[in-house]
Amino acid sequence: MNTRVLLKLLEKDLQTVPAVVLFGPRQVGKTTLVKQLVESHPEKFLYLDMELPSDRVKLTDAELFLTRLEDKTVIIDEVQFVPDLFPVLRALIDNKDIPGRFILLGSASPELLQKSAESLAGRVRYRELFPFSISEIERTENDKLWFRGGFPRAFLAANDKDAMQWYVDFVRTYTTRDLPLLGLPMPALQTERLLQMLAHQHGQLLNYTTLSKSLGVSQPTVTNALYYLEEAMLVKTLKPWHSNAGKRLVKTPKIYIRDSGMLHYLLGTGSFNQLMGHPQAGNSWEGFVIQQIMSHLPANLLPNFYRTGAGAELDLVLAKGNTITHAIEIKLSSAPKLSRGNTESINDLKPEHRAVIIAGEGGYPLRDGWEVYGLNSFLKSLY
Repeated sequence: MNTRVLLKLLEKDLQTVPAVVLFGPRQVGKTTLVKQLVESHPEKFLYLDMELPSDRVKLTDAELFLTRLEDKTVIIDEVQFVPDLFPVLRALIDNKDIPGRFILLGSASPELLQKSAESLAGRVRYRELFPFSISEIERTENDKLWFRGGFPRAFLAANDKDAMQWYVDFVRTYTTRDLPLLGLPMPALQTERLLQMLAHQHGQLLNYTTLSKSLGVSQPTVTNALYYLEEAMLVKTLKPWHSNAGKRLVKTPKIYIRDSGMLHYLLGTGSFNQLMGHPQAGNSWEGFVIQQIMSHLPANLLPNFYRTGAGAELDLVLAKGNTITHAIEIKLSSAPKLSRGNTESINDLKPEHRAVIIAGEGGYPLRDGWEVYGLNSFLKSLY
């Protein structure tokens, strides 16, 4: 069983805050993570799954049931199915504010985050569980992680074919059940078609007009669907950096399928060799690197991309306040070359660090203060 980096953070959280909300998409490993936590001291925990009627009935009178469990950490899985529970939890915490009373698991949703934020403000810590990162696998498995993605059942599948078949079922479950439960009114087949179209825009500026025309729906309908897809943590919009008032900046976000394995399923690639010959290979690598960086990013660094109307551009910039700390270009090539647009961006932003991340090992300098990194070594440099 792969040990998740978040496990140690969760253990520390339970010693300092009364409640932790652990959120992430379905099948990312939230339940497995807390069960690893329970295994060390099973007598200290009680696990309840809100998809089981037998567990939901226990919370018919939640105050009475939970008050008797002050000596345990109560784990409530799929808590988004019981939104009325949050005010009760707030009252119980206020009555007896001790660390580690509750762990709340849920697929990210507007309702889950809004209800918890309103009722548990100041009493809860949020932790996002990402799919497997390269720090949680063997270094020899980096290409496997890139192709199959980080969802545990896909990454640990017997072969690539089984991994892609898992995504068939995963996407179908989300489009037919989970997204409608979150509030997305779009029909399942139309949602899956939208995901396929987004896969072909992966790493590019989001084109709402093309999406709406191709789907035969209004632009507000597409905008609403994208909101739910992002809340469900299936896609990510990367916003442009906008603090340089002296430049005409691109304001449209870029779109990424968050998990690389899901992207490759939507693109119809069946093996790593097929991916390397696909026209989206470079954009796939870019999205994979960005997702890995985001899963390791310190809380005080925020990700954006940079692009001006004059052609200056960078794949990723990391900012601390109004200061760009890292300018990052992501190249699939083992012999990366920087463009004039990259140089102009450096002149505009004057970042503290300049990094080119390649699929190989890296570890050597380029002109003008750029340093070439492998993904593993760059992630280590962030700390």
